[in-house]
Amino acid sequence: MKKIEAIIKPFKLDDVKEALFEIGINGITVSEVKGHGRQQGHTELYRGAEYIVDFLPKIKIEIVVKEKDLDNVIEAIVKSAKTGKIGDGKIFVLPVEKTIRIRTGEEDEEAI
Repeated sequence: MKKIEAIIKPFKLDDVKEALFEIGINGITVSEVKGHGRQQGHTELYRGAEYIVDFLPKIKIEIVVKEKDLDNVIEAIVKSAKTGKIGDGKIFVLPVEKTIRIRTGEEDEEAI
């Protein structure tokens, strides 16, 4: 099993969610996060004053998948989240050693 963590632009969430649903992935966790990568934030003008915005709003999506589904999920996220502009985000893949469904006690792939 693998855990996918994807950091995307907030306005792409519905597109990503729809793309995942189309390939049979319906269990996701979504968090509103802030951060920056290479773009290092930006400056904004508000009522004549300039402000530095260091951390930009992003969405973090977390999904645990069977190893056989990994490539399809990554492809769906990339295709649906990509704008071609800086700040599109990143995808991280981590190993998952154990999964337990609390309600039933099911473990590992049965618990996904």
